[in-house]
Amino acid sequence: MWRRLLAGVAILLCVAIVTAFAIVPGMVDRRMNMVVSAPHVVITDAARALHRTLLVADMHADELLWGRDLLVRADHGHVDLPRMSDGNVALQVFSVVTKTPRNMNYDHNTGETDNITLLAMVQRWPLSSLRSLRARAIHQADRLHDAVTRSGGRLVLVTDRVSLTAFLAARKAAPGMHAALLAIEGLHALDGKLESVDTLHAHGFRMLGLTHFFDNEVAASAHGVTHGGLTALGRQVIQRMESLHIVVDLAHASPQTVSEVLAMATRPVVVSHTGVAATCPGPRNLTDDQLRAIAMNGGVVGIGYWDAAVCTLGAASIAKAIRHAVNVAGIDHVGLGSDFDGATSTPFATDGLAEITQALMALNFSPDEIAKVMGGNVFRLLGAALP
Repeated sequence: MWRRLLAGVAILLCVAIVTAFAIVPGMVDRRMNMVVSAPHVVITDAARALHRTLLVADMHADELLWGRDLLVRADHGHVDLPRMSDGNVALQVFSVVTKTPRNMNYDHNTGETDNITLLAMVQRWPLSSLRSLRARAIHQADRLHDAVTRSGGRLVLVTDRVSLTAFLAARKAAPGMHAALLAIEGLHALDGKLESVDTLHAHGFRMLGLTHFFDNEVAASAHGVTHGGLTALGRQVIQRMESLHIVVDLAHASPQTVSEVLAMATRPVVVSHTGVAATCPGPRNLTDDQLRAIAMNGGVVGIGYWDAAVCTLGAASIAKAIRHAVNVAGIDHVGLGSDFDGATSTPFATDGLAEITQALMALNFSPDEIAKVMGGNVFRLLGAALP
């Protein structure tokens, strides 16, 4: 009797475990990456026509974290290849997330806890990812490499100026082609080792965000404890990144980190996804002085779509933030940084980007100015920054 009972319990446990592996990641994904209900926006023929002519580039999405097949249209979340086609997205920067603290907030976090370990377990990531944050980054990079291989040429990975130029030429003949660029959110993924920069470069990473929600061995976060700047290792990392032509991303960085990087940078930097404090106050939204400093560096800031970036969800609020950033930094230094699939709620998924084009038209941006903001500035920066 006891053997039958124990066998029954074991079967129930196995069923529960299998169910968790199969269902829990999708449930979390659906709950954390939502398109909010909003009044239906009617896109005018003029806006649709202009949007179809654009080379759209988005500097930040976290789709690789969630285990969805990038090549298959999903009924939840924000980014996949079919919806990129619908939204006329030419280039998507795919950033990998390797660690986030529990009770994550914008004001004060430490690196003592981690949400990603459980997600990695239920998604059956390699065992190495339980021991190494660098391994987590490489696993997500491998997922993108696999999607590129399976895409039949519809998706290409951009790693240098040659591949970028080839993509732009090919897209003229085949508008259904899309480019991807690999990035990282937070250099805790280095596992504290300078040589990890070279390892990540070898796996295709070409944009590295120094910090995420907590201070790490490289730099202080805007949401951390110290509110300091670069560490000694961090200064070495910046120099190594520049020598490898890896773009420095200052999203989530503390004000002191931003200042110290700009003081030593010899190449343009980006803030891949952010808001501006003048239109939406917040601890990670850029001040006018920071906007001017990034413009002086030759960099580009990507305006986000989520509530903490623009305060009120909708294309009009995104366009308002873009207008302010352009007024302060100049038309050549502003782009898009959605933070799609970054545990965010947004007013549309990537197939809805014509709403931004229409909102910019409503603010009297010219077609040439819209082309720069929607992607031209990012393509220009990458054309100069990549190896």
